[in-house]
Amino acid sequence: MKPLRLFISSVQKEFAEERVALRDYLRGDPLLRRFFEPFLFEEVPAADRRADDLYLDEVVRCNIYVGLFGNEYGFEDIQGISPTQREFELATQRHKHRLIFVKDADDLQKHPKMRALIQHAGAQVIRRRFTTNVELVAGVYAALVQYLETKRMIRSGPFDSAECPDATLADLSTERIQRFVGIARRARGFPLAEETAPEEVLEHLHLLRQGRPTHAAELLFGTAPQRFLIASEIKCAHFHGTEVRKPIPFYQVYKGTVFELVDQAVDFVLSKINLAVGTRAASTQAPVAYEMPPEVVREAIVNAVAHRDYTSNGSVQVMLFADRLEVWNPGTLPPSLTLEQLRQPHGSVPGNPLLAEPLYLTKYIERMGTGTGDMIERCRMAGLPEPEFKLTDGFVITLRRNPERAFTTVGGQIERQATPSVTQPVTPPVEVLVRLLGQAGALGNAEIRAHLGLKDRTHLRERYLAPALAEGFIEPTIPDKPNSRLQQYRLTPKGAGVLAVLQKGQSS
Repeated sequence: MKPLRLFISSVQKEFAEERVALRDYLRGDPLLRRFFEPFLFEEVPAADRRADDLYLDEVVRCNIYVGLFGNEYGFEDIQGISPTQREFELATQRHKHRLIFVKDADDLQKHPKMRALIQHAGAQVIRRRFTTNVELVAGVYAALVQYLETKRMIRSGPFDSAECPDATLADLSTERIQRFVGIARRARGFPLAEETAPEEVLEHLHLLRQGRPTHAAELLFGTAPQRFLIASEIKCAHFHGTEVRKPIPFYQVYKGTVFELVDQAVDFVLSKINLAVGTRAASTQAPVAYEMPPEVVREAIVNAVAHRDYTSNGSVQVMLFADRLEVWNPGTLPPSLTLEQLRQPHGSVPGNPLLAEPLYLTKYIERMGTGTGDMIERCRMAGLPEPEFKLTDGFVITLRRNPERAFTTVGGQIERQATPSVTQPVTPPVEVLVRLLGQAGALGNAEIRAHLGLKDRTHLRERYLAPALAEGFIEPTIPDKPNSRLQQYRLTPKGAGVLAVLQKGQSS
């Protein structure tokens, strides 16, 4: 079947980056590249033709018109009309399938003629808002999959965009959706307000299919995602040697949303590897170093959760050995990528784009297509071997350990931090917190997050502070003013006792 021609509008410089991102994604995605061939004006070779004739001819030839409306109206011809408006009007006259995407949450900064064009288009077709390339790619992806389904060119869409059988809106957490909106607004300028109705948020993220939750919606915001997607859990294991051998010293299966899975698996690893805390001789904040950069550990785990094959019965596995960390997921690379290309700048072709977008909006994913490169660079800076990428019966990322690095990196007088005991009296996050406060002394909320590489206040409170306070391991320094900006947390005598048991257990 001949691919459908997809016209990506606007020759304006304003959308040069967005057009390239769309082109690369459409040509790299294993499904969409079978059905669509994008047209970009920039790819047309030099010719003795008027530019306006060329792009209007392409509108006539195309099957689908993608309109990108931004702040600028663009060059105006003798009649005062821009190429963007000419394209849209011609696509309308020729009854083309039109997809309109409007940049930013409001139109106050837009050219008056652009505002008028947006209103004119909105009266005819549904418009979608976007603020980043990730949102734009996800929006176009969802719209094109829906087009293919409507035309019966495919029987069902990709897994993350397909309806989750038997799930209803009641199976999603309103609190989790609202929390996501708040974090996404602060992190990436997400256009919807925190009081926006949950269903509207889901519609904006393309997470509903005929009013019902998609698999991605359940994975992101479900009250119990594993009820519908059993294998979406993460299995974590700690081995003292360099091989998989039974009995396994420590084994834990984590469940929850993709955000919770990442946080829990990262907490597991950081609680098991060496951590060194220096003195405050040089500054008011004691230096802290893990033997492996926490950002690299998090990226490896996020990669596995975001890009895995959710149709597989296999689960993500995080295995910590004496010499390495292995993160395995049941998935593979898209056809447009090779293992060697992962070590170079490359386009992003997420296996689950509707799942990847909210991870990006909450900064679990920093930038599209740069994750593996960032991992390599951070390992180099830390003096560690580069990450190893391998395809076996799934995709494996291997990070090499250097237990002594934690203690040589931090300056000042350092007391060696023992690896946690196999028999854990506390959860991994609480153990990390107890060890940190045991060496650094009293610390505030922001200081603890900086030391542990955490970004979310809610995650720190729920996973670290609240359990440690409930167990009596830590206490606030200003108990009468719990919300004081000067509030810090320190170990109690009970917490100091737990720390002594942990250290003694390891040395024995």
